[in-house]
Amino acid sequence: MSGHTHTSWAEVRAEIRANPEYGKAYEAARLRYELGRTVRERREELGLSQAELGELAGMRQPAVARFEAGGTMPTIPVLERIAGALGMKLWVELRVDSKSGEVDSAAQVGEALAAAAPAEGDDLGGDGDGGFLRGAGAKVEADRGGQPG
Repeated sequence: MSGHTHTSWAEVRAEIRANPEYGKAYEAARLRYELGRTVRERREELGLSQAELGELAGMRQPAVARFEAGGTMPTIPVLERIAGALGMKLWVELRVDSKSGEVDSAAQVGEALAAAAPAEGDDLGGDGDGGFLRGAGAKVEADRGGQPG
């Protein structure tokens, strides 16, 4: 019998969640998911296919599908095109982090969604230099014509 011990999934999960990078990655994934869900719900509400939305927003259908699934984070100009195609208005708001009371530094903000950059060849507006929307504490909402509250 070897002295090797097995770790339970609960122990592994607790260790992963204790890592500070876990929170950043989780927040980045949450933001991508929420943006994609909002676009998908509005597209379906309007009775548009992904291909039709792509045509209206100047994108290909696979890029729309990846975005709706939360797999990519487009630039603000691309989000504006998507919002316009859906009859919505993009609203971007930066807020003070309620946990620390401070706005994240540019380096921290850049790290928050670093994993969200589209794959090479995606037509989501990336410039290859980290120009994607990034921001722990950045809130992006699409407003159906009203003013932010």
